[in-house]
Amino acid sequence: MGSRCVIGSIDSYIFRQTFAAFLLVLVTLTGVIWLTQALRGIDVMTSQGQTVLVFIGLTGLAIPYLVLVIAPIALVIAVAYVLNKLSTDSEIIVMNAAGMQPWRLFRPFLLVTVIVSAMIFATSAYIAPDGLRRLKAWQREITADVLSNVLQTGKFVEIERNLTLRVRERQPGGLLVGIFIDDRRNPKERVTIIAERGTVLKNERGSFLILDDGNLQRFEAGRRDPAFVAFDRNAFDMSKIGGNTSTNVTYSIRERYLWDLLDPDPDDPMFKQFPGQFRAEMHERLTSPLYPFAFMALTFAFLGAPRTTRQSRAMSISSAIVSLSTLRLIGFACTVLAATSIFAAPFQYALLFATLAFSAWVIARVIVLEPPPVVIDTLSSMVARVTRRFAAS
Repeated sequence: MGSRCVIGSIDSYIFRQTFAAFLLVLVTLTGVIWLTQALRGIDVMTSQGQTVLVFIGLTGLAIPYLVLVIAPIALVIAVAYVLNKLSTDSEIIVMNAAGMQPWRLFRPFLLVTVIVSAMIFATSAYIAPDGLRRLKAWQREITADVLSNVLQTGKFVEIERNLTLRVRERQPGGLLVGIFIDDRRNPKERVTIIAERGTVLKNERGSFLILDDGNLQRFEAGRRDPAFVAFDRNAFDMSKIGGNTSTNVTYSIRERYLWDLLDPDPDDPMFKQFPGQFRAEMHERLTSPLYPFAFMALTFAFLGAPRTTRQSRAMSISSAIVSLSTLRLIGFACTVLAATSIFAAPFQYALLFATLAFSAWVIARVIVLEPPPVVIDTLSSMVARVTRRFAAS
């Protein structure tokens, strides 16, 4: 009874340490990467006049996709940290001397991995695509309100790349006076519109700028002289800015839910055009929950056995990093090749399960994974020579 309580306490202790380290690393890395990515879109807040909350909301909806990439890495760092801490404090050696089997020490790490894998599966299947869909819808709403809320009188505002608008003044009733539009989105032509006044019209077809009493200049590539058109009334379509209209939304492959990839509509134009991309994305979603298990098991196989020297542990950590990086790079390559090859996805599954089987064999036999002594001695001598050379200089 007492031994069971001790083992249960050890499991709880390791679980808390690992899960807390995982959360800390996940939040820290995600926050740093999100901040660097978000700074690229700060023009949404500045040039388009959006508030800080809108800016944070727009960039925050992409965080789930960051979590998919960062979560397995955070798990590896957490497992390595806890195992190194247990080894430094000689706790692994004491547990091994007390007769604790390797699988007993492995169990709390496995429980954390199950939670992480479930989180990754839910994120890849629904949360991340739903976030991208909400992001697209929010961007359409901002585009729809860009004329009525964003345009600042007397200033040239770049609504999107190669599209600039200017309004001289606003009058009561939503009347815009002195409108200038420079549209260079089509590389084959440039359209410049100047109108005396205009109003915003929103209906089921989209958002339009109705222009009165103006002229249109079209500069076509390959022609010397522009074409001039004077008009009494003209409609400039604003609903297509930044994407499709809200009445005809086409979601990209990354914005599809997992069940949309498992059973795609045969009549879907995008599926007809890119069936291989659908297959590759589907297998990427299905394999993403398996990587935490493979990463954790391989990390434990390298670092979970009792160690007596720091050198062997340092080499094992280096070997684990190289092995994990190689495994993930092969996985990325298989995902890319799965769009054109039917053998890439099965090879990826086989590689993951082979990694799990190899790790289980190493853990069960308490094998210390480290490079051969010749490699260790060679690396040590190289480090020593470099250290002496720097010391002399």
